[in-house]
Amino acid sequence: MRSQPSPYSPFATATCLLLLAACGSESARPDKASESARVVTSAVLASDAGTNLAPTSNTPNGRPMLEKRATASAQVVGDQPAQRGTDAGPDAGSAQAQRGSDATRPADTDSEGRFADDGDAADPEGCFADDGGDDGPEDHDGDDSESHDDDDPDGHDEDDDQVGADEDGCEPKVSAREKTLAWLAEESVGENLPAPTARTGGGGSVARIVLPERPLEFVKPDAVRGIYLNAWAAGSAARSQALIDLATRTEVNTFVIDLKDASGYVSYATEVMMAREVGADQEIRIRDLVGLLERLQEAGIYPIARIVIVKDPLLIRARREWAVQDTAGGVWVDSSGLIWANLHDQRVWDYHVDLAKEAAAVGFPEIQWDYLRFADAPKEDLDRAVYPGADGQSRRDVVEAFLEYARAELEDSGVAMTLDVFGATTSAPNDVGIGQYWESFIGSVDVALPMVYPSHYWVGSFGIQDPNGHPYEIVRAALLSAVKRSEPVEGAGLTRPWLQDFTLGPPRYEAPEVRAQIQATYDAGIDEWVLWNAGSRYTEAALEPVDGYPRGVEPEIRVGGRIVPVSERYAAMAAEAEERALVRAVADSIAAAVVADSLAAAAVVADSLAAIVADAVAAETGSPAAVTEIRR
Repeated sequence: MRSQPSPYSPFATATCLLLLAACGSESARPDKASESARVVTSAVLASDAGTNLAPTSNTPNGRPMLEKRATASAQVVGDQPAQRGTDAGPDAGSAQAQRGSDATRPADTDSEGRFADDGDAADPEGCFADDGGDDGPEDHDGDDSESHDDDDPDGHDEDDDQVGADEDGCEPKVSAREKTLAWLAEESVGENLPAPTARTGGGGSVARIVLPERPLEFVKPDAVRGIYLNAWAAGSAARSQALIDLATRTEVNTFVIDLKDASGYVSYATEVMMAREVGADQEIRIRDLVGLLERLQEAGIYPIARIVIVKDPLLIRARREWAVQDTAGGVWVDSSGLIWANLHDQRVWDYHVDLAKEAAAVGFPEIQWDYLRFADAPKEDLDRAVYPGADGQSRRDVVEAFLEYARAELEDSGVAMTLDVFGATTSAPNDVGIGQYWESFIGSVDVALPMVYPSHYWVGSFGIQDPNGHPYEIVRAALLSAVKRSEPVEGAGLTRPWLQDFTLGPPRYEAPEVRAQIQATYDAGIDEWVLWNAGSRYTEAALEPVDGYPRGVEPEIRVGGRIVPVSERYAAMAAEAEERALVRAVADSIAAAVVADSLAAAAVVADSLAAIVADAVAAETGSPAAVTEIRR
């Protein structure tokens, strides 16, 4: 068993503080010492308390970090692909081998992975601010549940445009907002729409979809364990087969497939006229949707159709009056260059419901709505936004109204209806500023999918100072809150979280980090989950083999600031809590000595700290010699 030492080692921490105390009281400040003592809290206790702190004041644009989707197409920290073999070899049963045998994800090209390897034919140089990207499933925006996108994903994100950079062939010193306004001003793009035939991004024609006489039938698994497939992966025979093979080897039984992502393009050659009129059928990525579903049916894989709603630049460019408007006139463009469809507009609803009906006619048994929300942007941007048709309706009421309308329209098809939401919705006491309020939507869907990506939570969330380094604790706390809030809601839908299988900041997410989230889901009383990686490349070592783990083998997970076998998770959390308590005690002791401003008091504190350190060394090393030396 490989173990990783905690960064909060009591021996190292207490020793450093002991030396600080020995150097004299002048080097410390009572206010700072007492402040750090208050800041250090136990991740275990905070998780159990289930409290989520408000966003910190230094959050970019005043928005909580967890709502920001990653848009980079490269790994953030030391992400050079490891050499991983497809076959683990004779030691495949060991946790060490599992960690090193990630054959399915040779390279994470995207933090949210949602759109790592697709190109944008409409913007080949990447000059358009949003670049067709997804925010993350929350968008996966980071939600972006749209990080889910092949294009972006948070998700699956609100893309950070590189203003002033020439490397991509863009004009320097042009803001993201100016680029989008220029893109909107290109009147000629709609002259030949609707096009007589659907086409790929390369210009090849694609035959219109022919619906089967009867929808293909699928049996829903007892518990959904899924992965996201961006449209490029789903439309590639080789990539889709590799992912089908992954499912046959592991516990994966469900694919969430992009039918319309945040680029606005519909993935297949749809017959829906509005899609044709706005040019959404001019970058086909799945040439044979019916054939794809037939392959999934044969493999026993449950398909879910993901449809992005208000993040739709193609619809807005062709139907500008359907967009959120600017107080100065024209389409509202935020400072990130993003444009949004107006959720108050019934025509926006009908377009997406028509796509859902077509998906149901093919055989998709479940429709997953994403980007069913209002824009999140800095206040100075939102102050310019105008929503025609709002008539005093609250954001949350509009989201709920769409869900009720869609459910009624899709009732005859018998499909389940699910919704991607920001991870913060499980614990936020409001609608997170975007219209997603847990008690409001949970009764209107069959399943809610909060994007509880640890990397998207701000410092201090659930009392945890390093959310990304505590995937188990963050996911467990977020989902316990969701379960608790759903209990009193009559007819509440299930909770099925989006989990993070991508790296965004340290530590690098591999099998222990991904498996930690899955275990946290189970420990919160939830049996279902879906993994998000924008590039649709997954860590197979994090998944349970289809026949279960070999006898005597258990997976390793990251918990309590270290990597341990899953059976030791509670002990690891308790150990970290004790370590943090020791740090607090040391900080309080130093603060007391400084306040006393007495050498005698400092000497007493030093003796006390020596005893604490000696006890910590005894516990960690079991070495009497080391204890004797420390006491001396």
